Amino acid sequence: MSAAAQIASSASPAGKGAVTIVTQTRVRPECTDAFARWQEATSGVIDKFPGFVDQKVMPPSPPTQDDWVIVQRFTASDTALAWLRSEQRLKRLEDAVPMLIGRDDVHIVDDADSGVLPAPVSAVISTRIKPGQENTYRAWERRIAAAQSRAPGFQGYRFEPPVPGVQDDWLAIVRFDSEANLQAWLDCPERRKLLEEADAFTEEFHARIARTGFDQWFSTAGAGRAVIPAWKQNMLVVLMLYPVVFLFGAFVANPLLLDRLRLPFAIALFIGNVVSVVLLSYLVPWIGNRLSWWLQPTGHNQRRIEIGGTLLVTGLYTLMMLAFWRLL
Repeated sequence: MSAAAQIASSASPAGKGAVTIVTQTRVRPECTDAFARWQEATSGVIDKFPGFVDQKVMPPSPPTQDDWVIVQRFTASDTALAWLRSEQRLKRLEDAVPMLIGRDDVHIVDDADSGVLPAPVSAVISTRIKPGQENTYRAWERRIAAAQSRAPGFQGYRFEPPVPGVQDDWLAIVRFDSEANLQAWLDCPERRKLLEEADAFTEEFHARIARTGFDQWFSTAGAGRAVIPAWKQNMLVVLMLYPVVFLFGAFVANPLLLDRLRLPFAIALFIGNVVSVVLLSYLVPWIGNRLSWWLQPTGHNQRRIEIGGTLLVTGLYTLMMLAFWRLL
């Protein structure tokens, strides 16, 4: 991101626990491909940096998310701050400046606290307060936090003060269960009225949206690898979900829960759903690791790899349907 990128930290610089850097940056439309190549090269640099754990790169998803979102995990806030201030990063940023629109948002989130990512959709809000107005802002923040907790779809909230010597912005991250509910809160009259009240003690305020899907089931730690497309994630979820549902129904739900125990169908279905979700949390990462060559192809034959992997997964669908058809 830009050399003028501002860093808001929710972790103490001396903290020992793992932290996550969340960067949101807006790229000029004509520079999308160039920025993707720049990000891939930058990912190769950070992959060798001491304390780096893994990262996710989420391209824009218009109309709700116009930014690139880069999520980078480090072993501690010390190593994360060392990366943000490193010569390697600053040299990379110089090449990126002509491709960017406006300022970047770079935040450090302490992984030890109750997390805010991943979530279906989150708003990352930065606020710069006028000198001497910190207590007034804290009182106002408690009011808006209470209001948003009553909003439909609200899932969680993080509020972090600035870190002296690092950045003066206050950071809030708000989670909702859907883009529609988040946008409804951002646009609602109650919030607008509260924001108008904050003008008296606010120097700068802006919010950006970040989206996620099945990302928590898929590792994207490889250097330079972009986030896995949702359609591939969905295909692998179906690949694992179909046999789990079929086999549980054929050998557990029907003969045991329904016939022997005579449980109501609604209860048997609920038990099946719980078992499916638990098993998928292990099976989807397992199959994802084995098909990582297709989920995140690299090199010059990416199109051929994408087609080949899609045909392979489709073929597995067909084989399972034929096998289960013959089984019963």
